[in-house]
Amino acid sequence: MRLILASSSPYRQEMLKRLGLPFTAIAPAVDESPLPGESPIELALRLSRAKAATVAAHHPGAVVIGSDQVACFDDIAIGKPGNHERAFAQLRMLSGRSVQFHSALCVTNGQREITEDVVTLCRFRELTDEEIQHYLASERPYDTAGSAKAEGLGIALMDSIQSDDPTAIIGLPLIALVRMLRNFGINPLLGNHGVSA
Repeated sequence: MRLILASSSPYRQEMLKRLGLPFTAIAPAVDESPLPGESPIELALRLSRAKAATVAAHHPGAVVIGSDQVACFDDIAIGKPGNHERAFAQLRMLSGRSVQFHSALCVTNGQREITEDVVTLCRFRELTDEEIQHYLASERPYDTAGSAKAEGLGIALMDSIQSDDPTAIIGLPLIALVRMLRNFGINPLLGNHGVSA
């Protein structure tokens, strides 16, 4: 059974490698722009479904994982900053505040799909401009929603992180993913490439 990660994200690929399953990563061609009136959770779930479905359509019989993460502050989605100035503005805005990260998953074989949203609540420390500048120069988190990489120095920006799945904040919630893959006959705790007999 072929397993495909519908993502070009090196972070998600590294996370999936932890499960010891052979997989292929394929970048899905999906427009990630939010729809008018779409909530952050709706956006994350829609994009995870779209990514999985786009790749599954070209690879019949494969089990495809789609994932998307949306940061949410005051019920407004916060995107990837893209550059230093926007990342600085994001972290200034988030200083001393709480942010929800919606890490949505979709697993499909082209016939059926399972979706799940794993929520992580992050409380940022009160940050000085000097701390923000040093962090941005060190980690350059311009491709990360909320401008913080919790798997690196970004953990120092946090006062607290609350989630049922500690891997969710990095963008691929592995606890939820294992549960979902088992529904498709893939179990990382079994030999034989994780495929149940």
